Amino acid sequence: MSPGCGIPAITPVISGYPRTINGYPRTISGYPRTINGYPRTISGYPRTISGYPRTISGYPRTIGYSRIINGEEAVPHSWPWQVSLQYSNGFHFCGGSLVNKNWVVTAAHCDVRSVHAFMEHDRSSNAENIQVMKVFKHPHYNYGVRFNNDIQLVKLASSAKMNTHVSPVCVAETGDYIPGGTKCVTTGWGLTHSDSPNTPTRLQQVALPLLTNEQCRRYFGNSLSRQMICAGASGVSSCKGDSGGPLVCQKAGAWTLVGIVSWGSGDCNPRRPAVYARVTKLRAWMDQIITAN
Repeated sequence: MSPGCGIPAITPVISGYPRTINGYPRTISGYPRTINGYPRTISGYPRTISGYPRTISGYPRTIGYSRIINGEEAVPHSWPWQVSLQYSNGFHFCGGSLVNKNWVVTAAHCDVRSVHAFMEHDRSSNAENIQVMKVFKHPHYNYGVRFNNDIQLVKLASSAKMNTHVSPVCVAETGDYIPGGTKCVTTGWGLTHSDSPNTPTRLQQVALPLLTNEQCRRYFGNSLSRQMICAGASGVSSCKGDSGGPLVCQKAGAWTLVGIVSWGSGDCNPRRPAVYARVTKLRAWMDQIITAN
């Protein structure tokens, strides 16, 4: 959807995210993690960009497993497409993903009206603040029954300024197939514990596996539709405040949006999966709206 997408200038460091050695997946666990306090690579030499870990052959460095629920704070600016949707008083109510310089995708159940889009790791900092021009909610979004087609596109009033801190995510194609068990990442400023009084100011991340829809129906039965995809049930999860944010997996070395945080258990139980809008089923609608507007 956007050329040069999905490759952060500052590379994520994600507990529990697999990388490969000679083609076989493994984590960094068991190898020394630092040299004089700096992250190191398998070969033993640190690779950084302005002090932050960078990619090795296009793959992110990782350290072992992880609060979104039971996640961890992200390396600043390592998810440069992450958007915080806020009211004029600064209240963060939903996440979103920058898909090109003029468009953000989020969940349809997020009440996007007179809002601002902030693109920054720390919501308390002076982030780029862009007003919203127009929103396009999926015409077949079904709130009352089961959040089906839970997606909306947000057109920005002015273009986002692309730099090392702000860049778009790739978007899964209609024909993409990502199997159950694939380790992916979700990010956001949602509650780090289900009983937390406040959302964090700094961006959180967590690695979690995709589930097949057959596996997910064991938890949610017929509430799950083909327009949904599940991830988690592994001790980590997304939670309130993460809605609309990204679930990304790697495709050919680039982070690709495969899900949009939608719904889950009411208590944000990390032993139950979270449910995401399935981007492959919604990509055609996204293209139609962006092309026409």
